[in-house]
Amino acid sequence: MNERILLQARRFQVVERQVARPGGGSASLEFVRHNGSVAILPLLDGGRVCLIRSRRHTVEETLIEVPAGTREPEEQPLETAYRELSEETGYRAARMEELAAYFPSPGILSEKMWIFVAQDLSAGEPAREANEEIENLVVEWHEALAMIDRGEIHDGKTIAAMLLWDRHRREPK
Repeated sequence: MNERILLQARRFQVVERQVARPGGGSASLEFVRHNGSVAILPLLDGGRVCLIRSRRHTVEETLIEVPAGTREPEEQPLETAYRELSEETGYRAARMEELAAYFPSPGILSEKMWIFVAQDLSAGEPAREANEEIENLVVEWHEALAMIDRGEIHDGKTIAAMLLWDRHRREPK
């Protein structure tokens, strides 16, 4: 593979790759190489969910999201999910179930994201990174779904996690 790294950052690389074209010749492709990430849907007792308000300087907004984070090199997605849930919310999960895995933006990004559902939670102190502006937002499940309908939640991983789980929990076992 003919590749060159255009930018090496702490959590990703920008890569230029020469790709063969079906009819012959080649073309240049630029993309972000990413180690992958997780999103966690923390379900609390009493039909509640723990979302977060997270200041996202990249879009200059505070978004309502599920906790999420980037995998460390060689870290398994499940390990990342337990770590990120604790770091961002303070909650520890006794059970974690993989709900789905998908590619958020495969046209420009190699990242694969795993969605987990966290249950049997116990509260603790978060260990947020210095650049994170996060606060927990605990709401009733029906209110969280209504927030999507009202356009208050417009983060893709959060919408996907919540709607997938809502469908999953409604299906007969």
